[in-house]
Amino acid sequence: MLNALRRRAETRRLSDGLLAELVTRARRPVFYERLAVADTIDGRFDVLALHAWLVLDRIEQQGAASLAQGLIDALFVHFDDALRRQGAGDVGMGRRMTKFADAFYGRLKAYGDAADDAALADAILRNVYRGDGGKVEPARELAIYAASARERLSGTDLLAAVPDFGPEP
Repeated sequence: MLNALRRRAETRRLSDGLLAELVTRARRPVFYERLAVADTIDGRFDVLALHAWLVLDRIEQQGAASLAQGLIDALFVHFDDALRRQGAGDVGMGRRMTKFADAFYGRLKAYGDAADDAALADAILRNVYRGDGGKVEPARELAIYAASARERLSGTDLLAAVPDFGPEP
């Protein structure tokens, strides 16, 4: 019983640390200033979801399902808190969180299904830039950054270290 509690506490500590790193990276001005992601709740959600995909993909490679679930749980608590800070009340919160979940898992699938950098750029253009044809170049740059970060993370043990996404785009 005590070992299970310790494991749960360790998983929570790790997932909270990963969430903090994801949020810190996703809030970097380069995404909103140079890469023209909308500096809105939707734009921030998209940049956070992209980074979460990178980390969750690595956690899956490591076979750490409980950590992956802990990170997802922490992300959704974060989404809930963000909505409440924006003034959302309890009425309709379930519906809003369902929309967040659908959007989040849809993005994870789209990015995971991307077979190469061009497909990833297309998925980013559709999701992050809402299909805006004028944002093809920033989408391509963001895809190159994501592919590079994914490669860099592939050598990181996320059970023992913070994620290293590499240099900013």
